[in-house]
Amino acid sequence: MPFAPIAEIPYESGATRIYEHGWQSWSPSGWYRPEQQPPRATAPNHQVMAYRPVANRTVEPLAAGTFQGEGMLAVATGDEVVVFAAPTPDRVPTIRCEPRAGRLLITADGEVETLRGTSPDPDRVLAAWADGFGRRHGAVDTQVFGPGWCSWYAYWGKVTERDVMTDVRAFDDHQLSVDLVLLDEGYQSEIGDWLTTRDDFGSTVRLAADIRSSGRRAGIWVAPFLVGAKSEVARLHPEWLVGAADAGHNWQQQQLILDVTHPGAARHVTDVFTELCRQGYDHFKLDFLYAGAIEGRRHEPVDGIEAYRAGLTLIRRAVGSNRILHGCGAPILPSVGLVDCMRVSPDTDPLVEPPSGDISQPGQRGARSTSRARDFLHGRFWANDPDCLIVRPEIQAREAWADHIAASPGLRLASDPIAALDDWGLARTRELLIASSSDPVDVDH
Repeated sequence: MPFAPIAEIPYESGATRIYEHGWQSWSPSGWYRPEQQPPRATAPNHQVMAYRPVANRTVEPLAAGTFQGEGMLAVATGDEVVVFAAPTPDRVPTIRCEPRAGRLLITADGEVETLRGTSPDPDRVLAAWADGFGRRHGAVDTQVFGPGWCSWYAYWGKVTERDVMTDVRAFDDHQLSVDLVLLDEGYQSEIGDWLTTRDDFGSTVRLAADIRSSGRRAGIWVAPFLVGAKSEVARLHPEWLVGAADAGHNWQQQQLILDVTHPGAARHVTDVFTELCRQGYDHFKLDFLYAGAIEGRRHEPVDGIEAYRAGLTLIRRAVGSNRILHGCGAPILPSVGLVDCMRVSPDTDPLVEPPSGDISQPGQRGARSTSRARDFLHGRFWANDPDCLIVRPEIQAREAWADHIAASPGLRLASDPIAALDDWGLARTRELLIASSSDPVDVDH
């Protein structure tokens, strides 16, 4: 659908700000002055994996000086705030704002609703929009989540069963409150082969049992819509893959997309999550979810967002209502009503700045700015996940990152090897490992 004008708003540069909402967890979001240049993808692979992919969509190239929101864009002129947003989670237009000689031209390539409000804090109007959108479209009741520990920033993709259990034993030794132990990426033999472990990992079955025996809950990372080109799934079942589409290049291979509308692939998804539940996992970090919404040729004639929502619904049916679905790398609006908690920023990192300069990539600066810009979603769409606390000595600006986590709503997950923490890091980790709140966040900053 071509872009069509929606509104024109008179503005004065010094009194005006524009809010861009990014497509998925890792897409930059925030308020900008009209003369600012918002973050943009610095590489084609970043466009696919961290912004909204434009392949197979009739979206015209973005002109310099144009602002763009995926499903939501807002303009604040003084105390007056106008929010332009998608009416439903299954139709998410691209919305643009172009400054033109004292006026802002708003256009969109789909249906848009408008909400107007007045507040000296424009995030209050964003919160009012999120309240209404969440209520209309079945947003989950936000739960209280106990504090947790995640293996990713501790051991990256080389994690082993022994590594995880070494830290589990250390929690009690150091009086650390940990309810959830989350096994992150690295246990699997290949992306897409979730029930086959890496040769030197150990056993996911034994690990879940040992975590539970320690009195804690066991969680596991899965990228359910990704299929690595080297995987057994790709080799044995090419008919399960979305045609004329890819999800980018990662793990030294092309990433393909599972077509959940194919009956065989749908059974495969159900079987994977049924087995992981049987093993004892009850918290599922679903990562790289953007792949499920990429346009392509599917078994059923549905668009990417319809396929994505069908895939998450399939997973929910497999795990039941009493287990946790935790979105990451996920299209934000299409996930409303389908996940319990959601990463609302790109990955953090031991470094403050990503080497590429693209704040959609791992780095503390982008993780802070986008997470703060989405604080208003907490308690309205789900529980926010601002990413993990990492405070071992080699972490750059670790005091500032800890302060960010302390001020953030939602989940508290630590991700250091406990043995690597010094006295300050251990004390700060002990202090910040607390339960989340289910209350909508106070948006005043």
